Amino acid sequence: MFHHHRELAYTVRVDKPNPVFGRMLQQAIGGPEGEMRVMNQYLFQAWGARGDSKYRDMLLHTGTEEIGHIEVLATAVAMNLDGMPSEKIDDVVTNPLVAARMGGVEPRHFLSGGLAAMPSDANGVPFNAACIDVGGNMTANMRANVAAEAIGRTLAARLRELTDDPGMKDMLSFLIARDTMHQQQWLAAIEELGTSNMAAPEDVLDEGEYQQYAYMFFGHADAPMDPSARWLSGPSLDGKGEFSFADPAPRLGQEPELAQAPSSVHAGLDATRTNGGGDESLVGKVKDAITGN
Repeated sequence: MFHHHRELAYTVRVDKPNPVFGRMLQQAIGGPEGEMRVMNQYLFQAWGARGDSKYRDMLLHTGTEEIGHIEVLATAVAMNLDGMPSEKIDDVVTNPLVAARMGGVEPRHFLSGGLAAMPSDANGVPFNAACIDVGGNMTANMRANVAAEAIGRTLAARLRELTDDPGMKDMLSFLIARDTMHQQQWLAAIEELGTSNMAAPEDVLDEGEYQQYAYMFFGHADAPMDPSARWLSGPSLDGKGEFSFADPAPRLGQEPELAQAPSSVHAGLDATRTNGGGDESLVGKVKDAITGN
């Protein structure tokens, strides 16, 4: 399904290699704000998409583009690592914020990567796909995608602030522009779906006595909130209710009362019950499960 050509998605130019900034760029590859996150998120959303194929196609196109962004960033990391290790590493740290925060290069760039990018964040922590959002609901997915691109665009902007290299600023400006488009396309999809102001999933209704809580903001602080806040009064965005403010929040639960534990748990005399030998039976079953007997 993927097609590769030799040219990068965008020209990478590094005028003055900076291994410390190369470490910073790793966050845009394997951090929870990075390209590996959105690549996996869009592709897996597409592979499980049901309904109109145009949304699946959009996700596949954009997920494929993100593969190219990873290649661009990996190339930028490798080019920033040119010449490492070096006695002049400190000389290439031109921004004091970089030196203060990072304090040096990422050892694994040399030890594990051989002067290449890694599928990890700026601290060398391997990418963890637990951060991707694949909800199986198109509205929920699109909203998650808007948030992912907003966070990624923020990261790219911060990285651009931390470099004086014209080539790196140029590359990051390109990625920022693409993040603008991606946010806009996901928002456009939500608008086209007709679910802009609806709670996802759209086919689940607030029923019975619980309807009264569907548009009620719960206050949990001593200081008062600005009563003019949009979410405290007036019609709800979906047109199905009126916002209200419950301050303090209603107490809807009860004091928890847990049953006393069997003696085999050793929860303390005040929390232990006896059950005429049943404890031993329970412990035996647990032991058998652990040992495979």
